[in-house]
Amino acid sequence: MVSLRFPFPFPQRPGRRSAHLANSSSFHFSPAFVAATAATIAGATAGIGVALAMSPNSSKEIGDPSYHIPSNSAASLSASIALAESSGTAVEPKTGVLFPSVVDGARRLLGIGLRKKNVFGLKSIDVYAFGVYAEVNDVKKLREKYGALSESEVRGSKEFFADVLDQDLRMTVRLQIVYGRLTIGSVRSAFEESVGNRLKKFSGSDNKELLKRFTSLFKDEYKLPRGSVIDLSREQGYILQTKINGNEVGSIQSKLLCQSILDLYIGDDPFDKKAKEDIGAGLTSLLQD
Repeated sequence: MVSLRFPFPFPQRPGRRSAHLANSSSFHFSPAFVAATAATIAGATAGIGVALAMSPNSSKEIGDPSYHIPSNSAASLSASIALAESSGTAVEPKTGVLFPSVVDGARRLLGIGLRKKNVFGLKSIDVYAFGVYAEVNDVKKLREKYGALSESEVRGSKEFFADVLDQDLRMTVRLQIVYGRLTIGSVRSAFEESVGNRLKKFSGSDNKELLKRFTSLFKDEYKLPRGSVIDLSREQGYILQTKINGNEVGSIQSKLLCQSILDLYIGDDPFDKKAKEDIGAGLTSLLQD
């Protein structure tokens, strides 16, 4: 098995340049993938054959995905969040993935993005689309301090996003898998790196035990077919709740872990910088409602 590391740039609204990301995560590829990529570099005309490593124990699927993913014809649509008022959903236009505008009663969608990975700069693979949600009443607790800020001031305020990360605000990051051969082991490895880096960023130490408690929730026997949904939610009391396809697989009480997860999407160096801007605009809207 060959292990390769790749940066993850993301698509944006039409007319917006692609965000350059310094973040990286580990995914494991089969020898067939490496051989196919090498052939492409050598000038072969055949396309790149990509095969993410499949876990030998991937035999158990938690529930059935309940979200329809239309065909990639949606990629020609505007890259902005397209809210369909009649259905209460938002569309990630590159993949056609649908996100409900509200989850868990009053947790409102703030912004959506698409996590991709580049293969030697030759091919870009869509891994998952994500949506970030926040509890309306919890966000309004920040109104006294930030309610008078404009959208542009919120987007440029490091202190505002730092407070969102630090405060006990209920939020959810929903990941919807769009790459059909992604395995739970690949997801676990990616979190080991990305979340591990954030834990060290906030605490100054590796926190290996806490990281292992989180990544061990993603057990090898679980399948992640295209359309699978992973919810990472900060619940009241700084409890990180993890669900796969609506089924809770574990909860961990840790302010540090909650901060580290959310920092991947709204921190100083987010996976998708333009999605963070949309999330900032969504938070401003909640503050001013």
